[in-house]
Amino acid sequence: MRTTGALAFSSLLAHPVLSDILKVKGKLKIALVGAGIRGITFWGKKLRETYPELIEFVGLSDINEGRLEYGRNYIGTDCPVYLDFDEMMAKSNPDLLIVTTVDSAHHEFIIKGLNQNVMVLSEKPMTTDEEKCQQILDAERKSNKELIIGFNYRYNPHYTEIKSLLSNERVGKITSVDFHWYLNVYHGASYFRRWHAYRQYGGSLLVHKATHHFDLLNWWLNSDPVEVKAYGALEHYGKNNTFRGGNCRSCQVKDQCKFYWDMTRSDFLMDLYAKNESYDGYIRDSCVWRKDIDIFDKMSVQVKYANDVIVNYSLTTYSPYEGMRIAFNGFDGRIDAWDGIPWRKEEKMNQQKLHELEMSQSEEMKDFEEIMVMDNFKGYEQIRVEKERSGHGGGDKRLQDRIFIDPNSPDPLQHAAGSRDGAMSILIGIAARKSIDENRTVRIEELIDLKPQAIRP
Repeated sequence: MRTTGALAFSSLLAHPVLSDILKVKGKLKIALVGAGIRGITFWGKKLRETYPELIEFVGLSDINEGRLEYGRNYIGTDCPVYLDFDEMMAKSNPDLLIVTTVDSAHHEFIIKGLNQNVMVLSEKPMTTDEEKCQQILDAERKSNKELIIGFNYRYNPHYTEIKSLLSNERVGKITSVDFHWYLNVYHGASYFRRWHAYRQYGGSLLVHKATHHFDLLNWWLNSDPVEVKAYGALEHYGKNNTFRGGNCRSCQVKDQCKFYWDMTRSDFLMDLYAKNESYDGYIRDSCVWRKDIDIFDKMSVQVKYANDVIVNYSLTTYSPYEGMRIAFNGFDGRIDAWDGIPWRKEEKMNQQKLHELEMSQSEEMKDFEEIMVMDNFKGYEQIRVEKERSGHGGGDKRLQDRIFIDPNSPDPLQHAAGSRDGAMSILIGIAARKSIDENRTVRIEELIDLKPQAIRP
């Protein structure tokens, strides 16, 4: 057994343009469009508090006047707010535009930013269909600036260690992967209360949520997807219930609904959303049983890669626990990893106690994630990766540090994510959605003009 800690500064984003701006101006002027939770917290307040000497907000835009004002106060900035995005860009003259709107609108603001030769950082997914994806790629090709995609999962130390093992061919050539992601009945249900429940806004969870997972696969395997076959259905949420209400706060049958969610317990959500419903009609606690929900709640996807690896992936939205399992099958062995599996947590605790007894009684053991590496005709190796409590297992902080503190440091494991990475991750989800709708295998080359490569460019 060996232990690995967080890989500190070895894997960063490399964006010399941002670095040059910092050298010349001392601070990055940032404009942010989209005053929802992710925008005003992670890309808003978090940036202002963490990098006060490096960044300043010069504009905040949203279609909801109430959320704009609340967002500005929450972030703690006195920058102007704009209902008109074009006006914000013209008056604020930002160095960096951060896009955190509804997914289906990402392309609009990304393209406008690139057309004005402004660096753009977009939340995942890059966009929601192949036409918008192609428009973004075309816009970046014409611009002298680039698009950064905020793939924070890559920076999670647990996933980084998996990447390191695969890059070093620890179990030889990889031939197939089994990857299963479980959203529990709290997190999973939340997507069906929000705008994510409609394809027109989020492109389905195969795009909105699974883009994280597909990007990890592309990155881990260092290859591009070639073709996709998928199955999916809406069998649990939506119309699949005998009763329903308008939203949880006003529901008359909340006592008999296991999925009732009391939004009033959060002052933050009430202030950000409930108090501003009159501006745009957006209801944050809509009923999960709405008949017009049109996304899948169970999904199974098979992906063939240009390097001949075959992946079997599934996404469940009503699991009793939140977690994942993954296994890489190679010529010389197998790598297994997991997160959030309840009985695995108990086993891990027991192993920890055993280790404490074997070692000094005064030694304090930290929590860890596990990776099991099994060699053909041999035994196995347990790898421990120190667990972090910060956002996405430490991935959030690492992503932001690499962008704003040390953007030119070496990137040996290729953590940096741009438009091509954003495209290839969503194209798997878009192809899977099309495969389900049309009951056929979909080739990636059908969708846009990027040609899949056996080894990622």
